[in-house]
Amino acid sequence: MKPASLPVEIAGHPLVLSSLRAAFDPALRCLFVADAHFGKDAVFRARGIPVPIGSTADNLMRLDILIAGFEPAMLVFLGDLLHAREAHAEETLDALHVWRARHADLQVVLVEGNHDRHAGALPELLSVEYVQEPWRIGPWALCHHPQTVDGAYALAGHLHPVYRIATRNDSVRMPCFRFGAQCGVLPAFGSFTGGARDDGQVGDEKVFVVAQDKVIEVPR
Repeated sequence: MKPASLPVEIAGHPLVLSSLRAAFDPALRCLFVADAHFGKDAVFRARGIPVPIGSTADNLMRLDILIAGFEPAMLVFLGDLLHAREAHAEETLDALHVWRARHADLQVVLVEGNHDRHAGALPELLSVEYVQEPWRIGPWALCHHPQTVDGAYALAGHLHPVYRIATRNDSVRMPCFRFGAQCGVLPAFGSFTGGARDDGQVGDEKVFVVAQDKVIEVPR
């Protein structure tokens, strides 16, 4: 199923939201991904919790699709690229090395998040540039933790936002993009991540839910 994308305007600047839970700035040719949490399944297994293998492969496959579709010059991870120190497992790092070799010309930047500090540095051969939040590029202040930055619009992760839709007898929680007046939060990219913020209140925010292969704006 081909992923969908939705062009929007955030704080007067163009941004394209992908149903693969990423955002793309067409002017800067920059792809933004939050909370990939690579190696989270390996971390669970290392700690004695039997979980299936495969989330790293799924994450990398979706990154390949995004890169093929948008052809970015730069990929920025908005924190929590790795989940924990045990994410340095051989199978996880081998998969990352193979993926990086496929995209050797792509500039990759990591805005360091709380999980990245606990996980420790990536191997130098992965050619990932570490920066601290807020990192300014174009109109954006790129962050891991949502915050207000003077003179820029902040794009962040960390919260793993979801939007809950409820009926009388049932409810469903869907990943979503949330954009306030000065800060926007991207959904968690990682396939083995849960959702944290699930209130259905929109207020002054623009909320876009990811529903299967579509990105849909929630009416205010």
